[in-house]
Amino acid sequence: AFIAAMNQKAIELGLADTRFFDSTGLDPHNVSSARDLAKMVAASSTYPLIREFSTTRDGSFAVKGKTLHFNNTNALVSSSDWEIALQKTGFTNEAGKCLVMQAWLNQKPVVIVLLDSWGRLTRIGDANRIRRWVEHLALQGAGAG
Repeated sequence: AFIAAMNQKAIELGLADTRFFDSTGLDPHNVSSARDLAKMVAASSTYPLIREFSTTRDGSFAVKGKTLHFNNTNALVSSSDWEIALQKTGFTNEAGKCLVMQAWLNQKPVVIVLLDSWGRLTRIGDANRIRRWVEHLALQGAGAG
């Protein structure tokens, strides 16, 4: 029932290229596109709890009497250079190392989708390059007026 609800929500959000076969995101039959992931990030950003949990640097919580610890795998959430509203990292052999996030760049929310990064830190470097590019474009635009 949960997978069916996930697929129904995808339809409601207009995610034409997205299909879920399990809830972990690890099944190779789960598919999406960069466009759909951007829509999913935008929709998810309306949920305060998702924003909070996805951008928390580290923490711990109790499950069935055991304390579980976690560390966010996106180093950018710890950076004072970034204002990240929501993010999700991921990896499967099929998709590679991925990062989706909504961040504030030049006082505007920007969704970044990075798929199939080859190196362990490539997606972080790519996100930083995108930020610098957006900031550079904004400076050029400000100078043109």
